[in-house]
Amino acid sequence: MPDNANPITIKKYANRRLYNTATSSYVTLDHLCQMVKDNEDFVVYDAKTGEDITRSVLTQIIVEEEGKGGQNLLPIPFLRQLIGFYGDSLGGLVPRYLEYSMQAFLRNEEQMRQYMQHALDGLFPFNSLEEMNRQRVSLFESAMKMFSPFYGAPGSPPGPGGDRPAEADVTELKDRLNTLQKQIDELAKQKK
Repeated sequence: MPDNANPITIKKYANRRLYNTATSSYVTLDHLCQMVKDNEDFVVYDAKTGEDITRSVLTQIIVEEEGKGGQNLLPIPFLRQLIGFYGDSLGGLVPRYLEYSMQAFLRNEEQMRQYMQHALDGLFPFNSLEEMNRQRVSLFESAMKMFSPFYGAPGSPPGPGGDRPAEADVTELKDRLNTLQKQIDELAKQKK
């Protein structure tokens, strides 16, 4: 988060409603989540006591995001280890270590994105998923033509070299099918 001189003040009332003093409107945790993603700095105060409760509200946002499903950023072993540090003599070092690690991650974020894209390009030798789909459709159409019982019948398009598929065409089709199956198998292994 940027270090703004004046972060936005959010007040949390007893009825658990959150009030954004900058916009003079009530907000939800989803709004605050989006503010974090937009790098808008804010602090949350208990409206009655004036206590800074930013940490607990941010933790609540994390819990809700983890509960939505789909993408979980906090693996269970990590959570167990983190809980284990509460009350430990090294517990005081953990926040600084995590902050430093996250800053290092953010500094290398673009490099990691490029690396991941390069890794995906290695899995998908096609320019895009659209191209991959076109190739699959083409392959499927070729297979249907070759294995159709009406292939070479009057009125149907003749196959290469006559009314039966050439052996080289069948071999090429088998090679293409094997290549696609290997790519599908690799993707399935990575998802496990």
